[in-house]
Amino acid sequence: MNIRNIGVFAHVDAGKTTLSEQLLMHSGAIRRVGSVDEGTAHTDNLPVEQRRGISVKATCVSMDWRGTAINLIDTPGHVDFSAEVERSLWALDAAVVVVCAVEGVQPHTETLFNALKEQHIPTLFFLNKMDREGADVPRVLAQIRRLLTPDAILMADPDAVTEFVCSQDDDLLERYLSGEEFAPEFIRSRLADMTKQAAAYPVYAGSALRDEGVIPLLDAMVDFLPCPAGTVRLENKDELAEMGSKTLCGVVFASTQDRVLGRGVWVRLYAGTLENRAPVTLPAGVDPLTGEEKLVQRKITQIRRVDGSDAGSLTAGEIGVIYGLGDVKVGQVLGEESLLPRRVEPGHLRTPLITVQVIPEKPEDMQSLRAACEALSAEDPLLQVRYAKALNELQLHVMGTIQLEIIQELLDTRFNMKVSFSKPAVIYRETIARAASGFVAYTMPKPCWAIMRFEIEPAPRGSGVTFKSTVPVRDILLRYQHQVEQALPLALHQGRLGWQVTDVNITLVDGNHHQFHTHPLDFIVATPWGIQDGLQRGGSTLLEPILETRFLLPPDCVGRVMSDVALMRGEVTHTETDADRVLMTALIPVATSVDYAATLASATSGRGSMSVKLHGYRDCPLELGATAARRSVDPLDTSKYILAARSALEGGIFDLE
Repeated sequence: MNIRNIGVFAHVDAGKTTLSEQLLMHSGAIRRVGSVDEGTAHTDNLPVEQRRGISVKATCVSMDWRGTAINLIDTPGHVDFSAEVERSLWALDAAVVVVCAVEGVQPHTETLFNALKEQHIPTLFFLNKMDREGADVPRVLAQIRRLLTPDAILMADPDAVTEFVCSQDDDLLERYLSGEEFAPEFIRSRLADMTKQAAAYPVYAGSALRDEGVIPLLDAMVDFLPCPAGTVRLENKDELAEMGSKTLCGVVFASTQDRVLGRGVWVRLYAGTLENRAPVTLPAGVDPLTGEEKLVQRKITQIRRVDGSDAGSLTAGEIGVIYGLGDVKVGQVLGEESLLPRRVEPGHLRTPLITVQVIPEKPEDMQSLRAACEALSAEDPLLQVRYAKALNELQLHVMGTIQLEIIQELLDTRFNMKVSFSKPAVIYRETIARAASGFVAYTMPKPCWAIMRFEIEPAPRGSGVTFKSTVPVRDILLRYQHQVEQALPLALHQGRLGWQVTDVNITLVDGNHHQFHTHPLDFIVATPWGIQDGLQRGGSTLLEPILETRFLLPPDCVGRVMSDVALMRGEVTHTETDADRVLMTALIPVATSVDYAATLASATSGRGSMSVKLHGYRDCPLELGATAARRSVDPLDTSKYILAARSALEGGIFDLE
């Protein structure tokens, strides 16, 4: 297929959006280059993006170069919008990473490239801002080779390109060392094959602002990056041949809003065809009684191409906007998930570590605010909406303060709702302190019967939750044991300290059902009761999130930042000097470093930068952390809990959010 689906990635302010504008202009997709500062960039469609001069949403635009259709996905550079970058990885086949030729490889650049490398995504580098004082190609190239990949090849040095290509093949290397000369076309063809296999990374340099080096990059996108067919996993080719073209596989990676057509979703199709008025089967949750996935069928009302024109269908390898799928969530796989060439789990780049309470200007607007936040959450699955009916409180999980500002503006401009936020709070977790048994006998008031005993043990940090049962099916039917496992997220949603419980091994060791008295929901009701009993007996350990923080600092600021790290209960784990800068890595609690980016900018006069990713969770004394209010009835408050389970109280035990 003569198509390229390419994502553009960069650390914030590296000039990524300006480069996208130049690519669009040279291809004839636009007549005039837009400006980020003036709010006229064609890839910044939202009013909030145009006003603030930053990219908030990933945007897909279409252009044509040398007869090849290029779908260009421009992604946000700010770390608060890492979820947008993650979702872009679901849709693309190749990438361009933009690196500032002055600042060089910054911490977030490393995070982005590592994600591309893990997914074996063919990638080009563009060293931007060559027009600025301090631009240094040899220095930045050395950084790329040291910090990102040793297989980066500067295309402006033909001898280096030839040497690299020959060094990867014993026969070619022998011929090269014997003095044989190779035609440039042969070397370029070999390099193209290597690049498409993510075994080589061509590096180009120029200035997007001054339109320098853009056309060679466009040529490279066509010559060196793969078409969609080149990304299908080898084991899937036979499957696709056997199943035929009717096999459907696609992924929803973004959403959009049209004043006439309503909500549309961006879909990258990997196999099969989607057509206007065709039905699409989507999941609609899990039946709590049977554990079976419920399905709903929606009908496509319209399909649009990337350029906005109407399309009757969408075929494998293409990207388009589909209307009529209702509230389908971003990240939803359409069709056969096993045919996806890659799956990037939400939170892989960065996960929300702070929570805020959203407060409507008018208290009577709470339910409307909840609906608006849930609409935003459907577009960003990491933006978890948690509503506590008993407290009438609405909370969001967010990445950082910049994201909060954007959410506040979106709620105002898009939903006409003015809100404020509480002070951001850290999202802690908890685990059981020591091994304990949890017991539940849910036998009154009849009809009901579910008796269980659990053994709950601490598990290593980062291991999550494991569950197994040693109870014979004659004592507890298999379908009831399945219900116990399905109820664990409900049971562990809030522990005794109010936080999600993790790093535990849970074993169902004893219990029984009753032939006549057991109701289908009894074991789901009883599981949180028994688990919470065990957690109370075992005691709780608070776990706080720890960030791996990478600093790029001028040498004269290192001492000050090291002192700050110590004051934040952190520890420096690595330092190294790179030319006139120091790269320092530290482990720092989220609780003490939420606002440190602003402090760093002030302390270094804007010369220092930092990038963070979750390192893990570690034990935290309760006096240095916090507990969380319970959002639903405590299972150990037995009378209220049973009433809630039987819908005798407002809300009920299934109101997690």
